[in-house]
Amino acid sequence: MTKAMHELEQLRFNMVEQQIRTWNVLDTEVLDLLHRIRREDFVPPAQRALAFVDMETPLAPVSARERMWSPKLEARVLQDLRLTGRERVLEVGTGSGYLTALLAARSAHVVSVEIDPALSAFAAENLARAGTRNVEQATGDAARGYSAAAPFDVIVFTGSMEVLPKDLSAQLSPGGRVFAVLGRPPIMTATLFHSTAEGGLRAEPLFETLVAPLVNAERAPAFVF
Repeated sequence: MTKAMHELEQLRFNMVEQQIRTWNVLDTEVLDLLHRIRREDFVPPAQRALAFVDMETPLAPVSARERMWSPKLEARVLQDLRLTGRERVLEVGTGSGYLTALLAARSAHVVSVEIDPALSAFAAENLARAGTRNVEQATGDAARGYSAAAPFDVIVFTGSMEVLPKDLSAQLSPGGRVFAVLGRPPIMTATLFHSTAEGGLRAEPLFETLVAPLVNAERAPAFVF
């Protein structure tokens, strides 16, 4: 191993041990995956030095607006989804493709939809280079789900919204679940919704966080006085 490779692995080790484990991510399969799928390969070259930092990673110059989730948020969500390897997953907001690759490694198939064509192309290159094969990408608006490819066992929204889109349960398989970050700054709640036998969704609050809004995200009805 060259000195540069050794330094990268040390940075990765520090990221996992100092940022991710300390945020109650203790699933050994998830932690092992973070060592296998190299986060630095999914960021633009200009941001490579930030790949292991405890922050949202900029995706400039590919996108001036979008950022990757922080490493600990990616890991925590992956753990809390409790994927078994058999699921069909919808990811809304492909971004750099890193979370896509993590989801694909823990599920049977991922459909990932990105509204920004430049980001979609960037993610496709990253996923191909990583050897991720069980991902179907699409460019478009999936802020209210993606009924064209439904049903899904799991839906993951990578941008926040004020409320969950209506009738989303119709796009879920029996026993399916939805991950979404709900609310407005400065307080948002990461929530896992479980489909019920009655066709509704039961909310399981996970933790508080702050995530940029999804493009065209669902908004809460305005109060009328």
